[in-house]
Amino acid sequence: MTGALALTWRQYRLERKMFWRNPSAAFFNFLLPLLFLALFGAIFSGSQEDLDVIVPGIAGMSIMTTTFVALAMNLVFLREQGVLKRLRGTPLPSGTYLASLAAHAVTNTAIQLSVVIGAGALLFGVGLPEDWVMLVVFVAAGVACLAGLGVALSHAIPNFDSAPAYVNAIFLPVIVLSGVFYDADTAPTFLRDIAQALPLTHLIDGLSAAMVTGAAFADHLDDLAVLLIWGALGALLAVRGFSWEARRG
Repeated sequence: MTGALALTWRQYRLERKMFWRNPSAAFFNFLLPLLFLALFGAIFSGSQEDLDVIVPGIAGMSIMTTTFVALAMNLVFLREQGVLKRLRGTPLPSGTYLASLAAHAVTNTAIQLSVVIGAGALLFGVGLPEDWVMLVVFVAAGVACLAGLGVALSHAIPNFDSAPAYVNAIFLPVIVLSGVFYDADTAPTFLRDIAQALPLTHLIDGLSAAMVTGAAFADHLDDLAVLLIWGALGALLAVRGFSWEARRG
């Protein structure tokens, strides 16, 4: 057990170093959500009600970028470049490698959320979260759900050249429909119905309750249930379709 943890730690440190040496990855994972936060924060600076919607929405989007988007893109790249195949042939246990990737994604999520929560409290008058336990539970459920779905999506992407198109075809409509930039409850009925089927909508609702409204945890158990259902589906598809081999020569 000690040896496995040591290997996971070393691989995790390597993943962190490679991440910071890739400026485009750092931009998309960290700076893009913060740019959105700064932009919409400036636009709605005179409306605290709108700011109370934007900050949890950006927090939810941050979780999606650091898990779903990052894993879908990175796994396709590693698979098609033959990195996964070479790793499979080394003494490094598969579980150790996958655990280090998961820890890497969790670290990015924690950093991003800390920045968003801090900016919301210091710059936009949102204040610190009302319920930290609820926040941790929804963040954990969101990370597990969106990470599994990101890995599952990577199986459907044929090559790295098409990865941005596949990922953005899902990411961009989801963040618009799920109420990242506005209150989804004010959208037309047919859009609200679509949004209710999406995991990000329920993640944002949970984050909003924990960070802003202070609503009781019991009132958002249905949101947590939706995240867990999507997470179970994502985990099933991620495991069933995982491949260490590139799909093209």
